[in-house]
Formats: sequence, C-alpha cells, structure tokens
Amino acid sequence: MVHIVQDNYSSEVHNLPAWFKQDIPDMGQIGKMKSLFRSSGLHTVCESARCPNMGKCWGRGVATFMILGEICTRACRFCAVRAGRPQAVDPKEPRQIAQAVRQLNLRYVVITSVARDDLEDEGAQHFVETIEAIREVMPQTKIEVLVPDFSNKIESLKKLVAAGPEVVSHNIETVRRLAHDVRPQADHDRSLEVLKNFKRLAPTMFAKTSFMVGLGETMEEIDDLMKELSLIGCDILTIGQYLAPTRGRRHLRVNHFYTPQEFEDFKKRGLALGFKHVMSGPLVRSSFIAEEGYKDCLGKLSPLNG
Repeated sequence: MVHIVQDNYSSEVHNLPAWFKQDIPDMGQIGKMKSLFRSSGLHTVCESARCPNMGKCWGRGVATFMILGEICTRACRFCAVRAGRPQAVDPKEPRQIAQAVRQLNLRYVVITSVARDDLEDEGAQHFVETIEAIREVMPQTKIEVLVPDFSNKIESLKKLVAAGPEVVSHNIETVRRLAHDVRPQADHDRSLEVLKNFKRLAPTMFAKTSFMVGLGETMEEIDDLMKELSLIGCDILTIGQYLAPTRGRRHLRVNHFYTPQEFEDFKKRGLALGFKHVMSGPLVRSSFIAEEGYKDCLGKLSPLNG
C-alpha cells in the first residue's frame, strides 16, 4: 500500500507526479519518536521543515536534530521553519540531544540548526558543545553537522572544525541566478567560501552540500553549479525536488517537476565531476539516509589519504 505526499508537505498541488508515492510508515514507531522528542523538549528539522521523508526516517528510528530553538533569524523563501525573534539558547540542550542519541542508540546522527544571526558566533559554540556531549556518552557515534553560513566568520568555522565532526555540511540551495530570491539574507559566493574554508581548515573532513531543483533553473545553470561545487572540493552532493511548504506569499511556487530519470542523470554528471558521493532524487533531502554518503566517501579513500 502507498500514500502520496500531498498538502502536509506541499500545498503547491493536490496531485503530485506518481513518483512521489511512498510506503505507509510504521505509525507505532513514529509515535515513540514523537513521544521522545516531546518529553525532552527537543526539535527536529523533520517536523519543523515538513520533510516529506519524515515517516520513512522516523519509522527506522532516525531523525535530524535541530538545535538553537525552532525560530530562525532568516526567512528563506523555500523553508517551512518559522522566522522571527528566536528564543534564548538552552544550555541544557546539548546534553538532552546526547541522551536522545543514546536512547535511540544511533550509530550516525545529523545535527542542524536554525540561523542565529543574533548571536556573536551565530551558534558555533553550541554546535561544539552538542558534539562534545554526544562524544561523551556515545563515542562510537559518527556525527554530521548541517550548519548555516555563520556569515563566514572564520573563528566560528574554526570552532566547528576543531570539534571534529565526521561530515560538515552547508547547503548552497539553488543556482547562482536564483540565489537572492530563494535566500534573500544569504549570499551565493559567501556559501561557496564557507565550503571552501571548511576544506582548507580540515582537508580530511568530508564536506557536503545540497541544492533543490524545480525553481526555474536551467540545465546549464545546474551544470555550472555542480562545477563550482566540485572545484572547491565538496565531497558529497545531494539534489532534490523543491516542494512549496505553504501557499503563503513567503514561499516560492514550484516551477517544474523533474522526473526520476532526470535526477539519475544529475547523479551521473555529478560523479563524473569528481564528487565522492551523489544522492539525487525527487524526495532526496540533505539529511536523508546521510550515513550512506559518509560510508561511500570512506570507501573511496585511498590508503595514502585514509
């Protein structure tokens, strides 16, 4: 039996293409996950960003934790996370995240956050404390962080790198021409510099990024973006279909739905450009089964580089 992702995740259309069909998730497991998050006061990007893969991931006992509250200081036009004045940083949150990781017995965890332009280091130290708390109780767990741009503050980037996550990710989100409309408070070149700096500061750490298609970009622009990302040393690339979270004025409309074959073509082109791992598909999101990308990169390291 299948269900089709509809208005819960994209109010853009009532009948999405057939390839958006998914298996009905394990509602019992989802209930357990939701109970854990509610009782500990934790947030997940799965819920806050209305991810279409929430049922699949939660059914497998996997979630992407979102730290630093659930209100973002930026209002990107593709994102469902609430924007506005954020809450005070909870100093207990890193330990609560660590306890949830232990309770779920996660071998791989993704930690992301809202943007916190109101903080001096934009939240970098809180990421560090979260990584350290997880390492203390689950030293074997591999950690991926998906971070905002920290305004490319080098001290913030250094803090994060020094904490030693296995994968550091920052999403470019879209092609250069559309960047300002999609992320009005961000900057395309700044995001490229952030990724470049991560590789410069920690050459052996895997760098990852993600972008959406379906916003009006051309094939040539997609190719140009992949070339830009490969040239700065990105190891892992994920590509997914944009789905509008609401019909509100803030959110952009879907311009085009790409077919599974087109996504497969993107993957082939990305691998040909030298990315160690490319995940490309209509429902692919940056953190979706992220462990696969890490393992793929490990497997492609030569003995000299490993």
